[in-house]
Amino acid sequence: MYYLYILQSLKDLGYYIGITENLEKRIKEHNSGRTKSIKNRVPFVLKYKENYYIKTDARKREIELKRNYQKRKILLKIIGFEVK
Repeated sequence: MYYLYILQSLKDLGYYIGITENLEKRIKEHNSGRTKSIKNRVPFVLKYKENYYIKTDARKREIELKRNYQKRKILLKIIGFEVK
């Protein structure tokens, strides 16, 4: 099983979108500072996840959310982020 996930930084209240096969392990990696691009924003909490059987489907959804502002904005509002 693959997961698309959205984390919220408790430091700056921003979000991070990613995919993984092991969600629990990946969140621990993020919170331990092993992800260089976001290590200054820890700690993170899981706000949202989607399950996929095929990795390419999860990756397509991740790309869709990262490239399409309107779709990302709608989803983020639904899960409780303030989006301008």
